[in-house]
Amino acid sequence: MYIYDSVQKTKREFIPQESGKVSLYVCGPTVYDDAHLGHAKSALVFDLLSRVLKANGYEVVYARNITDIDDKIIKKAQESGKEIKEITDFYTNAFHEEMGKLGVIRPTIEPKATESLEAMFALIQKLLDNKHAYKTSQGDIYFDTSSDSQYLKLSHRIQDENEKKQRVESSLEKKNSADFALWKSVKDGSISFESSFGKGRPGWHLECSAMIEKHLAKPNQKFAVDIHGGGADLLFPHHENEAAQTRCATNHALAAYWMHNGFVNIEGEKMSKSIGNSFFLKDALKIYDGEVLRFYLLSTHYRSNFNFNEEDLLSSKKRLDKIYRLKKRLFGLSFENVKTSFQNALLETLSDDLNISASLALIDEMISHANETLDTAGKHKELKHDTLSNLAYIEEILGFGVKNPYKYFQFGVDEETKRKIDMLIKQRDEAKKAKDFASSDALRNDILAYGVNLMDTPQGTFWEKI
Repeated sequence: MYIYDSVQKTKREFIPQESGKVSLYVCGPTVYDDAHLGHAKSALVFDLLSRVLKANGYEVVYARNITDIDDKIIKKAQESGKEIKEITDFYTNAFHEEMGKLGVIRPTIEPKATESLEAMFALIQKLLDNKHAYKTSQGDIYFDTSSDSQYLKLSHRIQDENEKKQRVESSLEKKNSADFALWKSVKDGSISFESSFGKGRPGWHLECSAMIEKHLAKPNQKFAVDIHGGGADLLFPHHENEAAQTRCATNHALAAYWMHNGFVNIEGEKMSKSIGNSFFLKDALKIYDGEVLRFYLLSTHYRSNFNFNEEDLLSSKKRLDKIYRLKKRLFGLSFENVKTSFQNALLETLSDDLNISASLALIDEMISHANETLDTAGKHKELKHDTLSNLAYIEEILGFGVKNPYKYFQFGVDEETKRKIDMLIKQRDEAKKAKDFASSDALRNDILAYGVNLMDTPQGTFWEKI
């Protein structure tokens, strides 16, 4: 397996520290608002990575954090008059529900910042003891970037004077403009946590390093985790600061491989709440089936910036429809999973830094061949079994084609209408059994009036939206 390392800027063969086992850590959401398409893209990319690693026979421990301590969350609580936990629980549950609709498998571990305070305190103390951090007269604790000779080696950045000025925080007691907060002292009575350093709140960069040490790092390993991932915008300063904290507090580096997914743009403009074009996932899911969004957001290589627009999405949906139409042709047939040359080729392309373009081309070719062969005379029993096995493999490794093929084509019909159609189908079935063909035909017309097609199959009667 090969992975493009964002730090070394080259594709590298993936070799885990422990044979057959992989530790993967990905920066998760700050739960103060609804998830947007950028969150969805990152979650999907690392869901795919986890699936591909497992398909290669690795045992994967995948951790993705939940940031439930943050100034933005506190501001939201103050503005809304709600308790912090009420806000964070609401948006955490919404995030899980929406990711579930995209087919994202929950990580092995999903630690919350509020559950990791002791680990953060221990990391701060180590940095103080090692002289890599200092406490100000106001009680704030900063990481001393000048004490770390490798600082900025992760992002390969050179800070100019203007950037240094922009990054100066409110405290005048910082030794260097690039120093970042590990602990923010709180004296105004606002939300804070008790610690040996006094009342305060942890810095944002701190939590990931602490969680990794708590849940994933093992003694005597060179790296705390095999793979660390997140959006490209996190490389600096977040991942740079994480890496600095970890190497200065422990006897290991943070990650052996760094992976970053590209930005999501709306009609060519980078998604950003500050410019008002943040496309919330909950709104997209009202219009498009979750699997359609999954297919579309994964259809471009993960490192590329993604230009979200409706025309491309609809074209992408037609490609996914082909998987479901083939699945529908074979619906109801039993089969035993077999390993095919197609499956080997698909895993090989995905193992090449998640080469999705080559993978989708293989799927298109497999579908075309299967349909052409099924159109010819003969039962093609072996082809049907191989094709069903291939479709099951696509479902497992890519998360495409997971639904009942008839129900997939019902998206856009509200639940009340679905119930009415299903009731009419049941009445029609009863009329057919009673050989009341006049009633059966009338009920069929009533069903078709909803703008759907009816399909009578050996497995029963199904319908889909036209």
